[in-house]
Amino acid sequence: MKDLTRSPDYAELVHPTPDWFHDAKLGIFIHWGLYSTPAWAEPTGELGTIEPRTWMAHNPYAEWYYNTIRIPGSPAAQHHQEVYGGRPYDDFLEEWTAESFDADALLAAIKATGARYVVPTTKHHDGVTLWDAPDTNGRNTVARGPRRDLIGELATATRAAGLRFGVYYSGGLDWNFDRSIPAIDDDIDDAHRPLGADYAEYAYRHGIDLIDRYRPDIFWNDIEWPDAGKAPGTAYSLLDLYRRLYAANPEAVANDRQGDTHWDYRTGEYEIAAQNEPGEAWEQCRGIGYSFGYNQLEDERQLLSGPDAVRMFVDVVSRGGNLLLNIGPTAAGLISELQQRTLTHLGDWNAANGEAIFGSRMLSGDAPRATGDGWVRWTAQDGTVYAFVEPGTTTVEGVDDAIDAGSATALDGTPVTVARDGATLTFETGTPALDGPVAVKFSAR
Repeated sequence: MKDLTRSPDYAELVHPTPDWFHDAKLGIFIHWGLYSTPAWAEPTGELGTIEPRTWMAHNPYAEWYYNTIRIPGSPAAQHHQEVYGGRPYDDFLEEWTAESFDADALLAAIKATGARYVVPTTKHHDGVTLWDAPDTNGRNTVARGPRRDLIGELATATRAAGLRFGVYYSGGLDWNFDRSIPAIDDDIDDAHRPLGADYAEYAYRHGIDLIDRYRPDIFWNDIEWPDAGKAPGTAYSLLDLYRRLYAANPEAVANDRQGDTHWDYRTGEYEIAAQNEPGEAWEQCRGIGYSFGYNQLEDERQLLSGPDAVRMFVDVVSRGGNLLLNIGPTAAGLISELQQRTLTHLGDWNAANGEAIFGSRMLSGDAPRATGDGWVRWTAQDGTVYAFVEPGTTTVEGVDDAIDAGSATALDGTPVTVARDGATLTFETGTPALDGPVAVKFSAR
């Protein structure tokens, strides 16, 4: 992701990112689509750790299946030929029935994680929409496949659960809109994106329809926006779309993946866009495994364990960010056992430690660091400081006198042994009932 600047043409939209987003800390991404039927990708590694040409031919993102099978000689192309006889990708629409999908049950599992918002994919790069989107000529889940407005069901269930609802939309890529555009086999550039006024109108009409129907709290665009729709004053402009977004929902937020236009917060993904962290408002997104869409080849070797997910979450929050952790339902609409195991552990840990997480902010100044191989992260809220350390002994240097070592307790009020020697604190903590960092609470002087 390149460094971005806000366009002065969009200056009227700039406003403080609402507190609800800063307070939320955890969102759940949902990548569910036609690609969930083949559910196949090589589990090669995390984004940002593999050079682009190798990445595209061996793409671990199952949601990129339609692109990867069009790269000659790719293992996905070979798999598609061997298993499906090389048949058209759209044939999967007749097989995707979402027969086990229950939006309320899914939202109950999501709410149990402690997440405050949910962002499902409404249209991914393959162009299939999960609602009856305008101009799709039946290539959507209402007319074919599940024959349901999956986005509508998710929106209703999300709000019934008391969570914020967002929409993911692939504004920059649509492999169906112009099938003359070649498969992406290296870096994504203008040759691989529909840029003209026809696609700008198409994307705009989709965006407006999502806003009018679902009043999203988040508009999460991906991989740019058609250039013809960026200039204010043009027909179907992105500026007008955002005006409509904020008019419909004044507390809505937009991410930063539409080029040099406008955003309310920045984003990173796995190992890329680290320059966006920390910032005025930012979010890290990733899958529980290497893929966002469900990948039948992934197992414990690729998926975050529950304790690993907790540590990553605490790290992101300690640096002032939100974590948008993705789940990829199966074609039937269920969460795999391994993904559910991670969600359950994260939810159990958050239930016990949420006081130190949700609604918190970064510790002001340079956060004190652990010595050697020690691990420590910090948050602050309403005059209270929280340290997260691994069980056992942890030594931390550079701790300001304002943090009163003698006030250290567990979140339930049980005293915790923390000794001060100058600017160094030594924590002695027992083994918690649930694997993960131990939260220690301090009163600030």
